[in-house]
Amino acid sequence: MAALQSANKTSTMDYKKYYIIPAAPEEVYLALTNPLTLQLWTSEPAEMSTEPGSEFSLWDGSIAGKNLEFQENKKIVQQWYFGEENADSIVSIVLHPHPKGTSAELKHSNIPQNDYKDIVEGWDKNYFGELIAFYRE
Repeated sequence: MAALQSANKTSTMDYKKYYIIPAAPEEVYLALTNPLTLQLWTSEPAEMSTEPGSEFSLWDGSIAGKNLEFQENKKIVQQWYFGEENADSIVSIVLHPHPKGTSAELKHSNIPQNDYKDIVEGWDKNYFGELIAFYRE
């Protein structure tokens, strides 16, 4: 049985990066947790709640998971779903005040190796890239 379990495990990778967003931490927190604000900058319907244990869905279900922890205006922790993965893929976003607005510290653990390149590109371009562009306009 142990051989079967290890054969089913996909190797995973972790990603960490800081993004500077030209808005106050309170505004960024709302942009990441309020479904109406999420819809403004993603241009897609969003399902989101700050209730730990609630499910969320962004970009028409392209990103889905469970909300684990919130510290208002400071921290968001989520579990992202990747099909049949054994290890939980955990996303932690910690917001720090910064002279130019907010420094968002992203940690994404247990990203399936096959999805890593797309996920990193998604963080840079679609997620934080779009959020930064939204506040620059």
